[in-house]
Amino acid sequence: MATYIPKGVCSKQIDFDIDAAGLVHNIHFTKGCPGNTVGIARLAEGQPAEQLIELLKGLPCGFKKTSCPDQFALALEEELAKQQ
Repeated sequence: MATYIPKGVCSKQIDFDIDAAGLVHNIHFTKGCPGNTVGIARLAEGQPAEQLIELLKGLPCGFKKTSCPDQFALALEEELAKQQ
């Protein structure tokens, strides 16, 4: 299980797994907007980490230059780098 501490967003922690095939599982956001974070987690479940990074990286939230999806993409990138 990977744990990431997001910066500049309402979520305080993102936990997830990436399996040997590069698929993302067991996604959980601590805090943040429940509708958004649960939605992200459900849509991302079983998806390739690389594809999620492409889709989510750089998304802003209102006036912020980052968002929970953007922070999740950064978490996935960090974890993939650790696995290599």
